[in-house]
Amino acid sequence: MPVYATSDVHINEDISKAAAKKTAVTKKPKSTPKASDETSQTPVQQSSGADDSPIQSVAQTSKPESHEQTSVNTTASVPDGTWPASTGTVLYKKPYTIKAGEVFDGKMQTFERSDITCSGGEGQKDTAVFLVEAGGTLKNAIIGKNQKEGVHCDDHDCTIENVWWDDVCEDALSIKGGSKSSVTTVTNCGARYASDKVVQHNGYGTVKINGFFAQEFGKLYRSCGTCGNIPRTVTVENVYAIDPLVSVVTVNKNYNDQATLRNIYVKTTDGSDDVKVCQWSKGGKTPSNLGDGPSGKLCNYSASDVHINED
Repeated sequence: MPVYATSDVHINEDISKAAAKKTAVTKKPKSTPKASDETSQTPVQQSSGADDSPIQSVAQTSKPESHEQTSVNTTASVPDGTWPASTGTVLYKKPYTIKAGEVFDGKMQTFERSDITCSGGEGQKDTAVFLVEAGGTLKNAIIGKNQKEGVHCDDHDCTIENVWWDDVCEDALSIKGGSKSSVTTVTNCGARYASDKVVQHNGYGTVKINGFFAQEFGKLYRSCGTCGNIPRTVTVENVYAIDPLVSVVTVNKNYNDQATLRNIYVKTTDGSDDVKVCQWSKGGKTPSNLGDGPSGKLCNYSASDVHINED
């Protein structure tokens, strides 16, 4: 039987109870969720001629967001909805590979592709902006709208820190491969305008999400429902989510997935408390939804862990 207390779930409660301040955000019209469930050098001002070098770096000319952050949190906490200011734009003509052991510091520049725009159809890793190898770290970067697959971690065991996806196309972050002991961490990040998934977990092992701001998205985390019988584990904590279209987390019951959620704040612009915080499905060729809510190890949280539309 599902076990949780009313103090674990917070519907339409004020985020100010968890964060130092609450910042208004701008709502962007977005399409309905997609039917599909799945599927060491720093940037320079001009191209050096290498295939993974930026073809150009341009100064930030657009008007800054009305709410921006100029400093980086060193510890994870519930975000307040502040979006980071870009320090410039770097364009790549192919994905930039972050090698094992490399720490790529984007210095809060916006990175996108010069040859790709977000258009219909499924993208592959060649349409990503960054490919992070196992043991690699991507931090302090904004992923722009001109790309399809955002960031790929195709061998798991990646570190993603203070990375912000400004306008998600297909997926923001795809995590594949690895082993049962693999761990990828996603800390102090954010994403907005994702009609489908933000973090797509296709591989083995564990994903740890701590400190995430998500606005107008299908699912913040999705354990792949069509990738075979692979049990996956996810921990999601310190989240501020605005207008989830489907759920905060979706896992597969028949694959014995395990999701743990703590300190989740959700805001809906229409004031509705009908929010699927943790949803579970039956994985297979065509995944089907089975239910949602606290359910043992499958969706492990209590009422005190979730705050929805608190004022």
